[in-house]
Amino acid sequence: MSTSIAILGAGNIGTAIATGLVSSGTYTAPSITLTRRRIKLLEPFSEKGFNVTTSNKEAIDQSDIIIVAVEPSQIDELLKQISGFLDSGRHTLISVVSGVNIGHMKSIVSPDLPVVRAMPNTAIAIGESMTCICTDNGNAEVLEMATQIFNAVGKTVTIMEEQMTAATALCACGIAFFLRSIRAASQGGTEIGFHAHEALEMAAQTAKGAASLLADKANHPEYEIDRVTTPRGCTISGLNEMEHSGFSSAMIKGILLSAKKAEGLHKADDES
Repeated sequence: MSTSIAILGAGNIGTAIATGLVSSGTYTAPSITLTRRRIKLLEPFSEKGFNVTTSNKEAIDQSDIIIVAVEPSQIDELLKQISGFLDSGRHTLISVVSGVNIGHMKSIVSPDLPVVRAMPNTAIAIGESMTCICTDNGNAEVLEMATQIFNAVGKTVTIMEEQMTAATALCACGIAFFLRSIRAASQGGTEIGFHAHEALEMAAQTAKGAASLLADKANHPEYEIDRVTTPRGCTISGLNEMEHSGFSSAMIKGILLSAKKAEGLHKADDES
């Protein structure tokens, strides 16, 4: 792409986006500017060729796409600070901030500025993110631009804005839930006789294989489960024991609670 990108608030998710875009070959490091108050934390990225600065104005002046990746508690202050630097005819604002709607952002910057909300996860760094995006007016050109960016670092789906909180819980928080399940599987593996590093490698690859089966074949999980369960077999015994202990219920409850928490993040920060 010929456009340049500024990532304001380049913490974990911001730097993951930058890393993924460069690794995909879609962007070069010099075409991406990263900002952060504690600029020393960006030194490894400067060494890789990224532009780094503490000046949001400088980053915006040399970029076309502005990705906001700060904490919910910081976004209002940031938007007020940069509103005078944004050009509605040139810039597109992409927010990856949880719980902050487009209408609120436009009320601070400009009602004419193209704004996209995106919810990726940290797997974006290796090109495997599940990213949900939306705009407030269905602008096809803006959606296409955002889709191209995030398709380069995983898969993208366009959703309605009212679904963004759910996307936060399922996709952004969800990666931690699946990582925890892999960790639990590896601990089980250690208990039955494997060294910890062996068990973790086995569990991670097994989880990757399970996810790939669903992604490639588009079958329902229960279909693939039925293929590896036999009458009185060890798989069904293990599955039933997990269900008796609340495995599925715990996952569902965790997702519901994360969604509830995500919905109130920006409001809670405003009140604090």
